[in-house]
Amino acid sequence: MIEKKHKSEIERLIDLERMGAGGAALEIVASEGERVALAKRFGFMGLPALSARVTVDRRIGGQFVVEGRLRAKLVQTCILTLDPVTQNLDETFRIVFKAGLDEERDPESGESLVSAQLDAPEPLAGNVLDVGEIVAEQLSLAADPYPRRPGIKLEDVLPIAKNAGKSGGRSGREPPRKHPFAGLAALKNKPRQGR
Repeated sequence: MIEKKHKSEIERLIDLERMGAGGAALEIVASEGERVALAKRFGFMGLPALSARVTVDRRIGGQFVVEGRLRAKLVQTCILTLDPVTQNLDETFRIVFKAGLDEERDPESGESLVSAQLDAPEPLAGNVLDVGEIVAEQLSLAADPYPRRPGIKLEDVLPIAKNAGKSGGRSGREPPRKHPFAGLAALKNKPRQGR
């Protein structure tokens, strides 16, 4: 069995040793409980729908190809207004796993290194693949990292000083703020007495 740090919220396991020559195909439709758990994990306001069609094929050399199509409807918080923002996803993905491949790690930090090669295989530990967790990871990658309500701009939520729009300067009503080191600058320019 594959060693996991935590159980996936949408666990769908495939035993690669028992998989037939034609591979395996899964139709995943997340339950309400799974969607609530995934929304909590990724910080979404809600996840009203999540489904995926996934195939797993065996290739020569201990490789397994996971291909799928993910469809989801998720609700996130607008980064500017904090209003709900709905996003509809329809994404395809392809990941290659290889048995016996050691995960490359940074010698200083110990963190996993990501290969820049397109279609570089991911390490596969054990004989079980959690396709549900793959779908969950693809969901998090496809979600907008900076969701904004349609039509909203940064200028719409920032306070702008009156009369500052045309001249670009201050309105004249507020006195200029004193610099915290203004007193020291005055002492520097003051002639020394007694020396």
